[in-house]
Amino acid sequence: MSRSAFVVVGEALVDIVVAQDGSESHAVGGSPMNVAVGLSRLGVPCLLVTRIGDDENGHAVAEHVRASGVDLLPSSVAPGTRTSTATARLDHAQAAAYDFELAWDLAPQQLPDAAGLHVGSLGTVLSPGRDAVLEMVDQAAGSELFVSYDPNIRPAFLTDPAQAWTDVVSLAASSRLVKLSDEDARLLRPADPPETVAAELLTGEGTELVLLTRGGAGAVAFGEGFSVEEPTPPVDVVDTVGAGDSFMAATLAILDDWDLLQPGRGRLAALSDRRLRTLLRGAMAAAAVTCSRRGANPPTRQELPSAWPAS
Repeated sequence: MSRSAFVVVGEALVDIVVAQDGSESHAVGGSPMNVAVGLSRLGVPCLLVTRIGDDENGHAVAEHVRASGVDLLPSSVAPGTRTSTATARLDHAQAAAYDFELAWDLAPQQLPDAAGLHVGSLGTVLSPGRDAVLEMVDQAAGSELFVSYDPNIRPAFLTDPAQAWTDVVSLAASSRLVKLSDEDARLLRPADPPETVAAELLTGEGTELVLLTRGGAGAVAFGEGFSVEEPTPPVDVVDTVGAGDSFMAATLAILDDWDLLQPGRGRLAALSDRRLRTLLRGAMAAAAVTCSRRGANPPTRQELPSAWPAS
């Protein structure tokens, strides 16, 4: 690669999508993997650090990420193990509820040469691999590398909301950019408005920008002392699988276009209202493409308007 890759660390698995009529379709998935694929499709060189087996599902994952231009860290393939699965059951609104068969045993390792680091979802929660993820975050933050974080809370793994919130706050404090959904906020802090939860995460020592997605109600960007809100664009929803991951990937790709993923602090905090609105619109436009088709299938640049991220 001509420049350092953006490193994404977290789970990769096979999604089994069950429609209301009981029909099934299989596709590779996992929130961090979806972000890596979305980034690469938008032109950002990307390296995925994960754990998959050398079974049929693992081969499908490896083929999928490489077909989208993502480099897969060779040690991500663990011989003799099974690749994890997630079953997504769609309701009448085409929203997904998940059941997982997942193991996460990522070994401690040195953070590869990186333009930045993204972590999130189950990779930051499940032991023993969680410790390796947190160590890489510490390495990145210690070098003032850009770190982004999406908690992407899964109810099946949320056994103690109070402890989960403590863990989210701790990791968010090492992240320059935090993205969460209103569903994440309600699961973590059911008594508080999602906007309050998002604004609190902005108080972390290293956090400069928090993005809150609210499905059909749009998205909000929170900076120090202000917030900016944008509505959701019109879209014919097929399902919402992977929409948040497309939003995350598009956000990072836009920031990369703007040369804001460089080491050092202060760049995101200095974004103007105009640029923040463009950021939100661009990220939601990418998510809308994903919502318009089945499964976690983020768009390429060619599938987005020529003026993207501007609308």
